[in-house]
Amino acid sequence: MKIFLIGFMGSGKSYWGSIWAKEHGLQFIDLDEVIEKQEKRTVADIFEINGEEYFREKESIILKSFVENNNCIIACGGGTPCFKDNMKWMNEQGTTVYLQSTTHEIFDRVLEEQEKRPLIKKLNKAELHFFIEQKLKEREPFYKTAHLILNSKDLNELTFSKKIIKRSSKKIK
Repeated sequence: MKIFLIGFMGSGKSYWGSIWAKEHGLQFIDLDEVIEKQEKRTVADIFEINGEEYFREKESIILKSFVENNNCIIACGGGTPCFKDNMKWMNEQGTTVYLQSTTHEIFDRVLEEQEKRPLIKKLNKAELHFFIEQKLKEREPFYKTAHLILNSKDLNELTFSKKIIKRSSKKIK
């Protein structure tokens, strides 16, 4: 079983992924953390120094290095599905789960950690809200190709066993 959690920043991919992995004895992989370890710098620094194209190339290479990993949950960055045919690859390799959130939910969640997020760190509140709204419209066509779409406000500890494992089992058969 290989589960890819996708969705916009602040949708709960890392939060729920780590909880579900721990509860079910699975390996948890946060793609951004792996990139930061390999690059020995933050995602924000990578964006600032080398630009988004460099980051997206590294992200895709590192994502696809998990081809042999099984029994894991991989929390992807918000843009991961939208570049380098990553979404197609993830759909072929495992079960993709879109943690769907509204613009307002995302805004409320990311506002407090704006400095850590390279695409939004210099935006005021109005710009941030507009950015989220526009990027969500841009990315949703990729996100919606996921095997399973779950509303992030409805997630809990049981969601994994009741919905995700059930979906993964059907896919394996």
